[in-house]
Amino acid sequence: MKHFITPYLLSIVLATAALLGGHANAAASLPGTTTTVVLVRHAERTAVTKELTEKGRARAGDLRDQLASARVSAIYAPDLARNIDTARPLAELLNIDITLVPENPDIDALVATFLTQHAGSTVLWVGNTNNLKQIFTRLGGTGEAPGYYDDMYFVTVNDQGQAQVLRARYGEPGQ
Repeated sequence: MKHFITPYLLSIVLATAALLGGHANAAASLPGTTTTVVLVRHAERTAVTKELTEKGRARAGDLRDQLASARVSAIYAPDLARNIDTARPLAELLNIDITLVPENPDIDALVATFLTQHAGSTVLWVGNTNNLKQIFTRLGGTGEAPGYYDDMYFVTVNDQGQAQVLRARYGEPGQ
């Protein structure tokens, strides 16, 4: 089942974030909580159809296996086949619906959603190179943002807006 974030819900989340003192460079989890956002790029895709390749499908299975016990409670992705197909094996294993957002989501609203609606939890974002860097930075990450197919970044944000980043890899080395 597909779930979309509605513009109305996004406006509520943004208003909540504003009341909590959030702004473009200081995202924080709700008081008394620490939230982890796992950032990965969609798996390998074809140049023409943009669907996952055989290697991409294998990588999606590797993602499932690597995060099976990570206590992921929510999965978000742009409404693109390559992103959905990367997230699907884990979503099916955990019996979690993938929440779909537009291809070019409002980054501030998305990060606010992660840190308010999923405060204290672990969220998976299966993104694209054009949004991964923005989300990484908005969460407080510094340095190189995830961008390779095998990148898996765990960004943990506490209620003071302090972020810790654990950079990991999954599956075969990617580009």
